Amino acid sequence: MIYLDSAATTFQKPRQVKAAVARALDTCSSPGRGGYKLAMNAAEELFRCRERAARLFNVPDVERVAVTFNATHGLNIAIRSLARPGDRVVISGWEHNSVLRPLHALGADIAVAWSPLFDRDAAIRAFDFALTGDTRCAVVNHVSNVFGFELPVYEIAALCRKRGVPLIVDASQSAGVLPVDYAALGADFVAMPGHKGLYGPQGTGILIAPGDVTPLLYGGSGSDSMNPDMPPYLPDRLEAGTHNMPGVAGLSAGLDFVERTGIDAIAGHERALIRRLIRGLSGISGVRVFASPDHGRQTGVLSFTLDAMGSEEAGERLGAMGFAVRTGLHCSPLAHKSAGTLRTGTIRASVSYFNTAAEIDAFIEAVSAAARGS
Repeated sequence: MIYLDSAATTFQKPRQVKAAVARALDTCSSPGRGGYKLAMNAAEELFRCRERAARLFNVPDVERVAVTFNATHGLNIAIRSLARPGDRVVISGWEHNSVLRPLHALGADIAVAWSPLFDRDAAIRAFDFALTGDTRCAVVNHVSNVFGFELPVYEIAALCRKRGVPLIVDASQSAGVLPVDYAALGADFVAMPGHKGLYGPQGTGILIAPGDVTPLLYGGSGSDSMNPDMPPYLPDRLEAGTHNMPGVAGLSAGLDFVERTGIDAIAGHERALIRRLIRGLSGISGVRVFASPDHGRQTGVLSFTLDAMGSEEAGERLGAMGFAVRTGLHCSPLAHKSAGTLRTGTIRASVSYFNTAAEIDAFIEAVSAAARGS
């Protein structure tokens, strides 16, 4: 199986991630639950994870790094912290359902800043227009999970600061692949999964948060136990219940791998593979490729369609040929509406640092065969 679904989760993990998970099972209990060796091991591992994240994402205070179950968990915390029913919330037209559904459930007044695919200037203009005086907060996806489109988050963050609008950044597809500089962004919240570009296990994530935050879960924290509310300080306020210590250890190792390898090296490798894929697919009759005109603002994610068959059928055909890809709407109907593919969906190929040029070439041959109906 050639794995090309890293936008969902990076299946190929660094060896040290797997080793860290196994080691934690043998050496860590629960942090903050005792002064014995196993509990202290867990506390040290958890702090090491926060410290690595704070360094990689330029977070001035390590306590602002809260461990979550995934990016969706973090985004729900951020949205519930900033918005109330009826509040106007501005979002991009490229948001995932992990943003759209919590806002819908909350009863927020959702205003979409629509812009065309791969048009960064239009995205800035759309937010400039949408950030009216009654806007309570804004949410922007750093990179579209469907098209690999890198949105101008730093420019949008500057607009939000100028208007005094709190900002939530969804870094699900950018963390570990693009620079995510919390201090430079000036965003209130940045949410990310551990299991994608950070190469950690599923069931892990990070939320970088300000001091004023509303918990999503309430329960034991191992601290301030006489307080009937969650502790008022971070990160304890957001981390109710027992930590996933094998996951935390694996995430910490994944962060270390990204830092040692270098974000620029990872991004360069992924972009080179996607450029190779774009060139190959663009030469096949009956294939429509959704690529940035200059490839400069596209990460390791590429969507395409086949004239010969629908995206779901194509995904099944490619799966039978030994390729793991994602098809359909990718939990992002807004993105497909923005790009005009809501009716058809797309076939998405997404790479990681562990994919090779030979795998891309094999995939191009497979798509060519599928397009011919052979």
